[in-house]
Amino acid sequence: MSSPTPGYDPNNPQGAQPGWGAPQQPGYPASGYTPAPAYSGGSAQAPSMGMPDAVRSVLTKYATFSGRARRSEYWWFYLAYVIASVIASVINGILDVRIFTIILVLAAIIPTLAVSVRRLHDTGRSGWWLLIGLVPLVGVIVLIVFFCTDSQPGTNNYGPSPKEPVASGY
Repeated sequence: MSSPTPGYDPNNPQGAQPGWGAPQQPGYPASGYTPAPAYSGGSAQAPSMGMPDAVRSVLTKYATFSGRARRSEYWWFYLAYVIASVIASVINGILDVRIFTIILVLAAIIPTLAVSVRRLHDTGRSGWWLLIGLVPLVGVIVLIVFFCTDSQPGTNNYGPSPKEPVASGY
């Protein structure tokens, strides 16, 4: 079995020309592709939560209205709640009952309020801002803007930032 000729790329029909048939330029690798360097700026932050982690976190802090919640925790939990609502509605439609939606709303109302208050705390606002949602249309828009706002860096009146990893004293 013979080895391929140097510079030969079986995926390149032009043979020995590097990277998609473009002529090789000095200072660039022969493949024509350079991966982007990893982001190294800014401070070290805890990684963003996924849906299972967010749902687990919110349900673990079922009725905890103190502290702070990251955007990813809030929005992943909200998405999981919307998906569960759709599934409950489909089951209700198939069985011609409303019990599954009622059970879901009753089970999720306290953790939803709690994570909403913690999310407002993360932006530096009091949980009482949730009451602005009672104002038709404008209140919901204001709350969405608040929930989409980035966290206050460092520690605020409601605790340390969940974005910044806690230095362990061990």
